[in-house]
Amino acid sequence: MSKKASLSSRQTTEKPLTASPHAERISRLVTVQRAKVDRQTGLDLFRDMTLGRRFEDKCAEMYYRGKMFGFVHLYNGQEAISTGVIGAMKRQHDWFCSTYRDHVHALSAGVPAREIMSELFGKETGCSKGRGGSMHLFSKEHHLLGGFAFIGEGIPVALGAAFTSRYKRDALGDASSNSVTAAFFGDGTCNNGQFFECLNMAQLWKLPILFVVENNKWAIGMAHDRATSEPEIWRKADAFGMAGEEVDGMDVLAVRAAAQRAVERARAGEGPTVLECLTYRFRGHSLADPDELRAEEEKQFWAQRDPLKALEKDLTNDSLVSADELRAIEKEVDCEVEDSVEFALAAAEPDPSELTRYIWAED
Repeated sequence: MSKKASLSSRQTTEKPLTASPHAERISRLVTVQRAKVDRQTGLDLFRDMTLGRRFEDKCAEMYYRGKMFGFVHLYNGQEAISTGVIGAMKRQHDWFCSTYRDHVHALSAGVPAREIMSELFGKETGCSKGRGGSMHLFSKEHHLLGGFAFIGEGIPVALGAAFTSRYKRDALGDASSNSVTAAFFGDGTCNNGQFFECLNMAQLWKLPILFVVENNKWAIGMAHDRATSEPEIWRKADAFGMAGEEVDGMDVLAVRAAAQRAVERARAGEGPTVLECLTYRFRGHSLADPDELRAEEEKQFWAQRDPLKALEKDLTNDSLVSADELRAIEKEVDCEVEDSVEFALAAAEPDPSELTRYIWAED
């Protein structure tokens, strides 16, 4: 039976600026349990989210200056989900699977900014050796199973990682095998067959996996409520008898708390969770998208819920940190991002003679 986001109730607390069903949902969502963090954890969360935001802004700058090519999909506005979920898991122990909007997931998983930026420039020093580009980041070291260009493509891969964890423990007797996998994907993916097939297998075998739905309302240019018979995706978990939660995806502490609950269930052998995070991307679908389909009123509504500003307010209001400390982190992050660009620009191009390298596992 589905378990509603611990913790959310459905009482109207404010009138949204727009009649969009997506805006109405988050306006009525009341989070009654948020993660409690100490000073250092708060600083870490803020740094991770700031790195994601500033990195993506730099990507936009490089793209529009003609330094970066191909399809580039940015994550601005959704940082609370990547930081909230991955920050609640164990890096280099648990596994993460992304989409074509994968830069920030990779950063949260611990992949160095230099390696990601190098990949975006198609350089040999990239995390995919310059072969993958923006949509195909990969890092075995950091347990990043990849970004995937086709929607739904990564969910079966993530399921395989979760199955491996369970198989090693149950069939091979490895008591230390307790890794959990997080599969990130968007609302548009949830109308595809892979989503439902993987939910069925995950619940049937109680696999340790989080299905993290980044519901930003728009599947490229298709509004979510126009494309599905049941817009509340977390409810679809009930058809498989698994846990489903709805959470404010613009609130990193709400996401972190929901992720902690889901991870705890998964490690305890209680199976998967569908975690629907209500969010919004602040940029177009990709940098080639002029973003003319979305109403300005809608954009303003979600801009007021900027997850970075919300976290800063939480941390300073609770006197955990000072505004000056956060400004210092921003400067440090800006230096890191600028360094990643300089490193990438100076790095070597892949050797044409090695075109067929890295196709097989032995490479």
